[in-house]
Amino acid sequence: MITKNSDKKGQIQMISLDQLVPEDHLLRKIDKYVDFSFIYDLVEDKYSPDFGRPSLDPVTLIKLPLIQCMFGIKSMRQTMKEIEVNVAYRWFLGLDFFDDVPHFSTFGKNYKRRFEGTDLFEQIFTQILLQCMKQGLVDTSTFYVDATHVKAAANSKKSKKILVAKKTARFYDEQLREEIDKDREDHDKKPLKDKDDDDNNGGNSPSGGGEQKEKKVSTTDPESGWFHKGEHKEVFAYSVEAASDKHGWIMGYTIHPGNEHDSQTFPAIYEKLKEYAPEKIVIDAGYKTPAIAKMLIDDGITPIMPYKRPMTKKGFFRKSEYVYDELYDCYICPNDQILSYRTTNRDGYREYKSDPIICVSCPYLSQCTKSKLHQKTVVRHVWEDYLEQCEYIRQTVGMKDIYDKRKQTIERIFGTAKEHHGMRYTQMIGKAKMSMKVGLTFACMNMKKLVKIMDKRFREDPDNDRFFMIFRKMSAYI
Repeated sequence: MITKNSDKKGQIQMISLDQLVPEDHLLRKIDKYVDFSFIYDLVEDKYSPDFGRPSLDPVTLIKLPLIQCMFGIKSMRQTMKEIEVNVAYRWFLGLDFFDDVPHFSTFGKNYKRRFEGTDLFEQIFTQILLQCMKQGLVDTSTFYVDATHVKAAANSKKSKKILVAKKTARFYDEQLREEIDKDREDHDKKPLKDKDDDDNNGGNSPSGGGEQKEKKVSTTDPESGWFHKGEHKEVFAYSVEAASDKHGWIMGYTIHPGNEHDSQTFPAIYEKLKEYAPEKIVIDAGYKTPAIAKMLIDDGITPIMPYKRPMTKKGFFRKSEYVYDELYDCYICPNDQILSYRTTNRDGYREYKSDPIICVSCPYLSQCTKSKLHQKTVVRHVWEDYLEQCEYIRQTVGMKDIYDKRKQTIERIFGTAKEHHGMRYTQMIGKAKMSMKVGLTFACMNMKKLVKIMDKRFREDPDNDRFFMIFRKMSAYI
């Protein structure tokens, strides 16, 4: 049995900080393969060249929240405590043994005075992504898009109810209205009147001050949204929508209140993805709407969507059992009777109705409708052709394998972010700060992936390591 000698605790030794950081430490690899010099250019206009006290190095300042996001530390206060005792953190920040660790409020004050209201952190995410793309690691041909919810820093009991318009404008409303008017004209129907005209300026239109509904809003974080889904606990949350390529590189992200549906938030992430000119976009059933299908197909992008189970009551015919005759613009029911066109409503659906005189004696009436008038109505969206085209694409050879990669790409990204990077909930209040947290977290995840690949590549071929360091210095100079 050996008893440790505690006298060695006060022993003085000659050693450098660099010797104490393991060669295979993640931060050492990040420092080697990721160039942070671009930060100086991004923040140059936020600092005065002549006045004020000397500032903390901007790269060191940005690395503070990067460490927090990289290792899933709960708060900046706790991050500073970790930096005090963690030699690797000090080495990454450029602090020696005797340098004072910045106060935990340092980053918060700089954010408030310099960075608030800017897109700095989105630019940081983009610059890290560009470094990944320069290495030829990113494939922009196919993107996977999905959303996840992050619990907001808001007590569910601290809320108030406000009145909002029952219907809000959608991104395709104007285009849909034109399509409805054209469709009604083709069927010899009069154009629809504005709701304000119908209701004497008191209709359901949001601009007309019509019908309203109550909305639950947090008094702590009003920009979050009241979220509930299935058996989940009802909470205030944010919706984080992100896209990745087929290799799992995060290509972009957007932040929305937790009560906004995926189909409403999609256009924001899509605007960012269009810059890369993708060939295919893979999305789940939440995005399977006529408007999104039309938007993608019209832009020459192949949408890959899953099968969506019909929402038909048990014991009734499914809509697919009513056959659409394109030539005569009508539906044919399972009893070979015709449902003829009647009108196109405000939501963009054509209504096809049966003849109640025939239906009253139909043997399938109980499987068809419970209408007191004995009349069956089948609706078809004016952009239904686009959904049918998506269904054809879904059944094409190879598309199922592409869709199945969602669990290896975007779903895995969300799982990793929540499990290892503290994204199950946020302590940030406000959409802007939440966007900062998500941007830095996704930048960290891309960095981890980059350095892992680069380290493996250069261990296999050491000569490439020297070439990379020269290339990095030349890129920084340029």
